Amino acid sequence: MSKQFPALQKLRNAGIIAHIDAGKTTLTERILFYTHKIHRMGEVHEGAATMDFTPEEQARGITIASACCTCAWELENRQYDINLIDTPGHVDFSIEVERSLRVLDGAVGVFCAVGGVEPQSETVWRQAEKFGVPKLAFVNKMDRLGASFAGVLRDMREKLGARPAPLVVPLGEGEDFAALLDVLGLERLDFDAASQGALYTRRPLSADEAALAAPWREELISLLADESDEIMEKYLAGEELPLELLRAAVRRGTLRRSLVPVFCGSALRNAGVQPLLDGICLYLPNPLEAEPQEAEDVNLSAGAGRAIPVKLEPDPDGDLAALVFKLCMEGGRKLSLLRIYSGTLRDGMECCNATRKRTERISRLFRLFADDREQIAAAGPGAIVAVQGLRSAYTGDSVSSPGRPLLLENIAAYRPVISIALEPKNSSEGEKLDEVLQRFLLEDPTLHLEMDDDSGQRIISGMGELHLEVLLERMKREYGLEPRAGNPQVVCQETILKTAGAEGEFDRELGDTPHYGKVLVRVAPRERGGGNLVRWGFDNTDWPQPWLAAAEQGIDDSLHAGVLRGFPVQDVLVEILELQRRDGASSPAGYHMAAVAALKSALSAARPALLEPVMHIEISVPDSHLGAALNLLSAHGGKVSELAERGEQKIIKALAPMRELFGFSTFLRSSTQGRAGMVLRFERFDAI
Repeated sequence: MSKQFPALQKLRNAGIIAHIDAGKTTLTERILFYTHKIHRMGEVHEGAATMDFTPEEQARGITIASACCTCAWELENRQYDINLIDTPGHVDFSIEVERSLRVLDGAVGVFCAVGGVEPQSETVWRQAEKFGVPKLAFVNKMDRLGASFAGVLRDMREKLGARPAPLVVPLGEGEDFAALLDVLGLERLDFDAASQGALYTRRPLSADEAALAAPWREELISLLADESDEIMEKYLAGEELPLELLRAAVRRGTLRRSLVPVFCGSALRNAGVQPLLDGICLYLPNPLEAEPQEAEDVNLSAGAGRAIPVKLEPDPDGDLAALVFKLCMEGGRKLSLLRIYSGTLRDGMECCNATRKRTERISRLFRLFADDREQIAAAGPGAIVAVQGLRSAYTGDSVSSPGRPLLLENIAAYRPVISIALEPKNSSEGEKLDEVLQRFLLEDPTLHLEMDDDSGQRIISGMGELHLEVLLERMKREYGLEPRAGNPQVVCQETILKTAGAEGEFDRELGDTPHYGKVLVRVAPRERGGGNLVRWGFDNTDWPQPWLAAAEQGIDDSLHAGVLRGFPVQDVLVEILELQRRDGASSPAGYHMAAVAALKSALSAARPALLEPVMHIEISVPDSHLGAALNLLSAHGGKVSELAERGEQKIIKALAPMRELFGFSTFLRSSTQGRAGMVLRFERFDAI
């Protein structure tokens, strides 16, 4: 296949993933500078980074929305095209990482040399593992006080279960950081400060430098011997190991995800970025080598309504198969970001939204560069592009050829944990507010909206305080709307604590037509996180399918709103024990309403309980302020699970209910004189 599509061999789709403040965007800015996509580097702390282009990102100095850019890098007289996505590090915007990794072939995990593997680093790493994405690692901030290259490698082994393979190691750490040592090529790399690191030199190692590199190389060869019998044989025989043989073994291990090549440097000091770019081209997969995508051919059935799965080949002449992984609203127009897996997408082409079963026409096709874009005529397999014209598209939809609808796996949804009530200032503003909220819901699948019929308020739910704060800021900046906002409230769920049974009966005439149904159900609690399960407790083969479907639909509808406060019901087993019929009167509507009544009665009798979001909280604090942080955490309902050390900092890990943590970060900064840091992430819903 590789001989048929040589252009794809030189294409890389890579994402930059990490914990907040590890230096992802600073690293990305250097990559764009050295690949000549920009001519002046902007700094995150100045609000001038290319990929953080929204005012909300510039004001906070963090990435909120993933941004895509196409650049090129020349290595050994071959030019590689790189589609690069810079992802957020804040837990409130995990969906941005999730949907980016869904369409990427490789990733670069960035770790702070001082902080090591931090909580959100673990989260994004496991997201990449879920999608089978091969990874490189870049240990950043080697010039910072307290930097420890060996400490980060230890964290990678212990916290991520990874096998790090250091290809480049630092010469000195912290204030002593001076250069890099290439363990594979046995060279010293020096980066020229006057040219902002654009010029760098390689020279053979001195005797002292070779002595420093020797143990690292021994460790690396030991790892690579597991990937290559030839390396093992040559190493045991004392023969020279050619560079190409070592590189091939590194690449093989990377693609298998049996090892992680590690690079290092200081992005802010412009050191170590070019070797990482070489690594992206040498070791990360091209679209031909990436895990093959599987789609369902909607036109072909395997029986019982199940579509036949097909493996997608990255063939430009094949049937089109692409995934919408992100939507943006620009003015009144929808911009859909797609990853193409098979076929060719062309400007003006008619295509099918296989998810929505609608045929549409591509009006314009673009190559992306952060907030700028370049119109192109066509794009083939492996391309990440933006299109206008897909009016019916939502995140996770599949786009294919009209004659052969191919359905790709959707992108998983996230459950919101916090909500606020919005109220327009006047009646004329209400219609505009609803329109704007629908646009935000289209862009961000982690947002949920409900209308309170009694108060007329819009209840918008999201992933955290910052998530909703950014939403309100965008509403004001982009649309001039400033609705009244209530205090944040946690989003709960409901469950049951014991087993109970009940029956429901519906017997009524609607428009001279009798409708009857009687349903008996039993409910029982399931383990936390087990989800809901609805099953039949009797042989229903002789019953009309519409009646059965109506009863199941009634159960499903009732599980969306519990009996305590109307929150969704979770972790419940529902068993439909019996249906009773009445000749001439039984109907689907009767069984639907009877099932609703039966389930409501059963839930009420089964000790219904609220489930609240429980958050994992990690606090880093100097020893002198440890007591203040622990006292504050205890006062806010936190239960400490672990107390550890990381360099000069104490690390507190705890669980706490979300309702107790509103404003907690402000209290923490105040009680520790601004010297403590905090990271929150959703852990689970549980009874508190």
